[in-house]
Amino acid sequence: HSISNVALVGGGSSPQPGEISLAHNGILFLDELPEFNRSVLEVMRQPLENHTITISRSRYNVEYPSGFMLVAAMNPCPCGFHNHPDRDCVCAPGTVQKYLNRISGPLLDRIDIQIEISPVPFDKIANRDLAESSDKIRERVMGARKIQQNRFKNIKGVYSNSQISGKLLHKFASPDATGLKLLKCAMERRSLSARAYDRILKVSRTIADIDGSEQIKAIHLAEAINYRNLDREGWAFSK
Repeated sequence: HSISNVALVGGGSSPQPGEISLAHNGILFLDELPEFNRSVLEVMRQPLENHTITISRSRYNVEYPSGFMLVAAMNPCPCGFHNHPDRDCVCAPGTVQKYLNRISGPLLDRIDIQIEISPVPFDKIANRDLAESSDKIRERVMGARKIQQNRFKNIKGVYSNSQISGKLLHKFASPDATGLKLLKCAMERRSLSARAYDRILKVSRTIADIDGSEQIKAIHLAEAINYRNLDREGWAFSK
C-alpha cells in the first residue's frame, strides 16, 4: 500500500513503465483498496478511460499502453463488520463513510462492476455440489467471447463489448423498450452519470451474450444495474 505514483503509472528522469503498463492485457489486482494513498489511486483515472498513460517531460512525451483489467477488494469498514448479518460493527460514528470516501466518485465511476459480498454460510462452503463448475462457467464465457468476435470482426481495433462507445454502443447495446424504462428509472433514482450509463449498457450487453440473447432485455439491465453497488444511495448505511 506504500506504492508511489511513479511505481504505479510510470515515470522517472528516464521514463519507465509502471505497474499499470506491466499489467497491459492482463489483470492488476489491488487488495485493500482504501489503504492506498488517494493520490496514487487518482492517477489511474486517465489510464482506465483511455487505456494509455502519457508521461510528459520538458522536451518529449512518452506514451505507454495500459489496457489492464482492474480488480480491487476492500473491507466495508476499518473493523470489517459493517453490514455483517451476525456481528456488530465497532467503528466510531462517521468512520465508515470516511473510510469509503478514500475512494473518489470519479474513480468508482470507472469501475464497471461493484459487488458487496455477504458472508458465505458453512453449508455452502462445505457442499461443493451446489456450485457451478469452473468448466461450465468457462464454456459460457467462451461462448460469449465468440459472439463478440463475430459481432466486431469487421470493425478495426474492437474485439469486445468493453471497447465500444458512441455510435457503436448505440448500434450494438440498445435495450428493448422495457429495459430502457428500467435504465431511465435507475439513472434518475441513483443520479448516475453518463459514464455509468455507458458502462451499464456494456455490461448488460455482455450478460445478454452469456445468456445467448441477441436483444438486451430488462433482466439483463437489472443485473448490470445491481452490479454497481457503490452507486447506491446510502450504501455505507444500508443494512
